[in-house]
This record gives sequence, structure tokens and C-alpha cells, in this order.
Amino acid sequence: MDIGKIFVAGGIVMYPLSAFSIVAAALASERIKFWWSIKHKQRRLVRDILNIYTSDRQTALFRLRNNLHFPIARIFLAAMELEYPNPEEFRLALESEAQAEVPILKRFNTAFETIISLAPLLGLLGTVLGLITSFASLTLGDVGGSRTTNVTAGISEALVSTAAGLVVAIFTLVFANTFRGFYQQEIALIQEYGGQLELLYRRYYYEPEHRLQK
Repeated sequence: MDIGKIFVAGGIVMYPLSAFSIVAAALASERIKFWWSIKHKQRRLVRDILNIYTSDRQTALFRLRNNLHFPIARIFLAAMELEYPNPEEFRLALESEAQAEVPILKRFNTAFETIISLAPLLGLLGTVLGLITSFASLTLGDVGGSRTTNVTAGISEALVSTAAGLVVAIFTLVFANTFRGFYQQEIALIQEYGGQLELLYRRYYYEPEHRLQK
């Protein structure tokens, strides 16, 4: 059975399920591109910034401004651009910007959760509609008669729609859980590297040369 016949056999619920699958694939593609860039390039940038921050602050700022598409670059820049903040102000700037980045890191999570919840329900609705069609076409004493085709079509609709709803939900769930894992890892890295930057700043802030400059 080809895709077209499967789609027709699934009944009317195949239309929203198809729309859900297209939306889920598009959102997953965007998130894959987003997380691939972060995983492969951001960590190297952060390590370089931490290595040169106290010795060459202007170069560190320049590199951060040229990499604002990375969340941690925006977080670091929010604190490092402050004019002679005390350590407490520096820490608050890091924490505030980190909180502002959370919606970006969790982008599309609500859409994924909605699709995961609704797809099986739509499949179940297709099952009910298919069974209604089957029972409506079934007449006592007509088993094997002219209406048997309608009964078979109703059962086919019930099974195909259920399977389609589960496939869409499972496909979306795999990506949603993967992105949730990436988010948790990124939050842990932000806390780790943010803490390292704060320690570097505290050491710099309490150096005699720095106190004389203020």
C-alpha cells in the first residue's frame, strides 16, 4: 500500500496529523541547527575568553560582540560591559542575563509538547470514527454481502489513524527529549563557565592595580 492509499485509508484525521508532522519536522530542523552550532563552536569560544579575559579584556569583549548568536556570549557580555562593577553586581548581571536566555534555549518546547499530546488523541478520534463507520455499515444477515466493503474500510481507517497518531507522537517525543537534554547540559555549562568568569573577575577586582584605577 503506497502513501497515498494509506493517507486516504486513515480518514479525515490524517490532515491534522500530516500538518503536525510537517510542523514538528520544521521545528526539529531549526533546533538541530541551533544546538549543532552551540555544541561545536561555543565551548571553544568560552575557553578562549576565559583564558584572555584578565590579560586582554578588550580582545575578549571584541570576540564576544562578534559571536552574539551564542547564548553564553550574550551572558558574558552583559556582565563584562559594566563599568567597574563590584563582584556582587557582576554576579547579578550574569544571573539576570542567564535567566533571559532560558526562553531561547527552551524555544518550541510548548509546540512539541502540544503535538505529543494531541497526535495520539487525534489517532484515537480516527479510531472511533472508523469504528462508527464500520458499525453503521454492518447489518445482521448481510455478513459477506455488499456492505462488507464499508465495514473493512471503517476498520482500516481505525487502525491507520491510530498508527499515524502514534508515529507522529513518537517522532516528536524523541526530538523533544533530545532537545531537553541539550538544554539541561547548556544550563549546567552556563553555571560552570559563569562561575569561572566570576572567580576571575573577583581576583581581578581585588588586585591592588585595579583598586588604584577605580
